[in-house]
Formats: sequence, C-alpha cells, structure tokens
Amino acid sequence: MTHQTERLYLYPVWIRIWHMTNAMLCLILIITGLSIQFSNPSTLVKFKAAVTVHNIAGIILTISYCMFFIGNLLTPNGAYYVIAVKGFLVRLKKQFIYYTIGIFKKTDAPFPVTVDNKFNPLQQVTYVALMYVIVPFVIISGWGLLYPEVTVNSVMGISGLDMTDLLHISAGFAISVIMCVHIYFCTIGKSPTSNFRSMINGFHESH
Repeated sequence: MTHQTERLYLYPVWIRIWHMTNAMLCLILIITGLSIQFSNPSTLVKFKAAVTVHNIAGIILTISYCMFFIGNLLTPNGAYYVIAVKGFLVRLKKQFIYYTIGIFKKTDAPFPVTVDNKFNPLQQVTYVALMYVIVPFVIISGWGLLYPEVTVNSVMGISGLDMTDLLHISAGFAISVIMCVHIYFCTIGKSPTSNFRSMINGFHESH
C-alpha cells in the first residue's frame, strides 16, 4: 500500500526568517557564552572577542524576540501557543508514551500535524515555556549583566549581580538542552530531512 504525501503550508516567510535567525543567534550565544564561562588560552573564542560577539548577538536576539512576540499578537501563529487546559494532562501523557514507546514501534502519532494544530501537546508546553518564560528570562538577565548598575545590590544577602549571572547561565543551559532535543526530534518526520526542508519552503510533509 502506497502513502500519499500531504503538504501543509505551516511556516510563513516571517516565521522561517525568525526561526533561522534565532537558530544562528543561539549557536553563537552558546559558543561565546561557554568561551566566556571557561575562559583560558585554549578556548575556541578568545575572551574579549567572545564578550563583544555575545553582547551583540544578545542585542539582536532581543530585537528578534520582540518581532516574534508582536508577530504572535498580530498573526494567527499566536494561536498555536494557547494551551487548552481541559484534558491537557491526558494529551500530554499520550504524547509522552508515543515518544518513549510508540515511536519505536512505528505506531501512528496520537496528534498528527494539522493546519489547526501545528504542535503536539509536549511541543506546545515546551515552546510556551521556552518562548514566554525562559527566553525572556535570559534576555532580561543578559541586559542586567550588560548594565549591572540597574540590578539590585543583593538578594537575601547574595550579590544581585552574582544572582543575575547564575540565573542567566541557568536559562542559557536550559535553552541549550532544549535546542539539542529540538534538533533530534526534527529528524523524526516523513524523512530525516523533511522537517529541515520545511524551514526553507514553508511546507510540512506527512503521510
């Protein structure tokens, strides 16, 4: 039995540009951030250059995030980030079982991609946490480190600057982990490269 490929146009131009820009910025920020954190003569990027590039990339990321936020307010894309509370935990469990067991047994996905539902429940909760909590957190803390005079002097006896730095690093680590997992799951599609092609042509391919 042959399966006919279904192509859904889910990624308009602005989403693709924003997504590819963010991917490059995250990679640059991760590399330079690690170079700053573990600065020594053998580091991939020298400390001074890493700081400069990291700051510039952070500023561009801030602008990019503002574009994403405004775009979600003004376009239908924002609807994909609205979580339906009723039955959400049940849907989350189904998707988790599929990712941990079903996908290896080649069972059908419980929540196939449609025009109305671009994200499955696990993707949705992850992307909401990422784009509306973690990314704003890393941006705000990053600006706090860029302009330390605006940060609080202390938090419960701990230096406000040290606390901001710790939170910034923690948020950056969380983004790094999510990015790695995201890239892995992008290989799980109609073919290992189909989801990557969708960021070029805008079409999601499925059976």
